[in-house]
Amino acid sequence: MIIIADGGSTKTNWCLINDEGKKIYFNTEGYNPYFVDQAYITDSLKKGLPEDIEYSRVTEVNYYGAGVHNEEKANILKEAMQAVFTHSEINIGHDLLAAARALLGRKPGFAAILGTGTNSCLYDGEKIIHQIDSGAYILGDEGSGCYIGKKLLIDYLRGYMPEAIRANFWETYQLTPDQIEDQVYTQPLPNRFCASFAKFVYDNNVNIEYTRNLVKTSFDDFFRNLVSHYPNYKSHSFNCIGSVAYNFRNVLEEVAEEWGMKMGTLLRSPIDDLVKYHLEKANVD
Repeated sequence: MIIIADGGSTKTNWCLINDEGKKIYFNTEGYNPYFVDQAYITDSLKKGLPEDIEYSRVTEVNYYGAGVHNEEKANILKEAMQAVFTHSEINIGHDLLAAARALLGRKPGFAAILGTGTNSCLYDGEKIIHQIDSGAYILGDEGSGCYIGKKLLIDYLRGYMPEAIRANFWETYQLTPDQIEDQVYTQPLPNRFCASFAKFVYDNNVNIEYTRNLVKTSFDDFFRNLVSHYPNYKSHSFNCIGSVAYNFRNVLEEVAEEWGMKMGTLLRSPIDDLVKYHLEKANVD
């Protein structure tokens, strides 16, 4: 049995392929090694994984995760996984590689992630050949759920939010400015906290113009500060994965076209196409 997993900062999508070739899908929380340690990941996996799977029979785990920027971060995940999948070969890759393989398969092109965080790259059909660092949630992550959430919270804290939206925000969350700043600056997983407010933006029907402009300017920042700096970026189609990209796809397509890129493939989650990639690779190899 083998497992393929796509892990974001908020959620991980898993697919187990058993010895009969049946695909079994399940979810756990996300594990970004910049925010959680090995012990946390192992404990969460033991609690969150389905109880009816014989994990001792899993021979291979292919895990792609957010925050896997170097060997040190990859090893946090690898050792955590090894403590659970004790008889498995553990392969850890970056979630951006998962996105590229799911979106493009074995074809070269541009691939991006717009979920809790942001990432982007040029891909040669096998590996990432050029990547501009997103800067993560404090320094960058333009266009992400976290970035959109931060813009919303800033408007709330500074009093820039239209009154009808502000009243709706208070009714929904009942968060004071002090509570918001405490969550961001002293509590764990502030990126996930900020990203959670992208749902409020998506659900808003009080002032569509305000929230649409908030999303559009976030995507415009993403293209201005990241996408447009890739060489010959207009020669590629815009291929993207993530809940933010999918939920706000109409605005994203508009901004992409304004920056001279045609929309390509857009997926909410890479897991199905990532499984397909691995099965095809196994048949070729």
